[in-house]
Amino acid sequence: MEKQKSYAFSIFVIGSMFFVLGFVTWLNAILMPFLQEACELTTFQSSFVPFAFYISYFVTAIPSSMVLRKTGFSNGMSLALIIMAMGALVFVPAAITRSYLLFLTGLFIQGIGLSLLQTAVNPYATIIGPIESAARRISIMGICNKVAGMIGIFLLSRVLFSGSEELMSSLANISDPVAREQILQSLSNRVITPYIIMAVVLIALVIFIKAARLPEINEEADLNDNEKTRKSIFAYPYLWLGVFAIFFYVGAEVISVDYLSRYGTYLGFSTDVANNLSIYALIALVAGYLLGIVIVPRFISQRKALIMQLFLAIILVFVILFTTGWVSAVSVILLSFAHAIMWPAIWPLSIHNLGKYTKLGSALLVMAIAGGAIMPLVYGKLSDIYNPQSAYAILFLCYIYILFFAFSGYKVGKK
Repeated sequence: MEKQKSYAFSIFVIGSMFFVLGFVTWLNAILMPFLQEACELTTFQSSFVPFAFYISYFVTAIPSSMVLRKTGFSNGMSLALIIMAMGALVFVPAAITRSYLLFLTGLFIQGIGLSLLQTAVNPYATIIGPIESAARRISIMGICNKVAGMIGIFLLSRVLFSGSEELMSSLANISDPVAREQILQSLSNRVITPYIIMAVVLIALVIFIKAARLPEINEEADLNDNEKTRKSIFAYPYLWLGVFAIFFYVGAEVISVDYLSRYGTYLGFSTDVANNLSIYALIALVAGYLLGIVIVPRFISQRKALIMQLFLAIILVFVILFTTGWVSAVSVILLSFAHAIMWPAIWPLSIHNLGKYTKLGSALLVMAIAGGAIMPLVYGKLSDIYNPQSAYAILFLCYIYILFFAFSGYKVGKK
């Protein structure tokens, strides 16, 4: 009974960390169009918002695994929250100076903290229970993540975009550079208060983590003797193939959510309607997670569910490209439903039986989150060259590779 209570409390704490991950991460869906207006950027230039955020995962994931080896999972989570709070505070001088480079710096610092947090919480959620139900646990964590994203997008969009349509329309008629600068500065200043509040909440969560006293987990539990004899991380080819699967999955997910506001505007929707599209996408993600919790692994394996969702995603891309208006927009939203099983399925398939290499393997998978940096840049460039709708064709590349991993890549080199 005591063990059950400890397990439930650990899941609650990890769920709280996934909530933090979601709240901070999905704000990019609002920051991109906001900074595009406040700093007068092209779509490609605004794509450096997710780039600065997600490239930090690539840079810091391996150091994160080294930090975790020294600190353990719990202390590593606390350190991650402190770093994220520091990144949030950088938004204050960035807004005051209206410096896009400083905004990107703050996002990069936040990404460093999130990289450390991801490297800690994902293997914790995977290993804390049976591997067969890992996708189910990660789906529960995903619900926490996406609900936080909905709340964050809703709140931040109301703060940043309230009355912005009138402001931007008046800006188009102002030729005086001083008056123009004043309007843009007032727009930029809107970001200060929410990010100060974010920093305070993150520090409060450090205290919560310290008080929670999470138990450390044994990465080598339940492994057979053959798995313990492998000489290096390179002896697990399925892990490396999983790294690329995560790369393309995260790239596809970021493209399908973070650009929805701009895509809605391109389709002719009002700013208020367009800004809510990302919330609908996260609702679709939650619906997908709930379905995963019910059917995986009770009725279908996590791998077969992954294959089914990939075929659905490919069909949806065809609909996006060859329809217009709400049909096309809803198809982009439904991509998120298809994405829901992908992370929960790819992660345990990639990290299974890594033993003492679990933290390093986790770090490599977290590095692959850089797909959220690279693929949106490709989408942004294609969007400027062609249009936001045609640019969605890049998603075919993502889904075809993940299909390869789901069919055969996941078992390459497994004993």
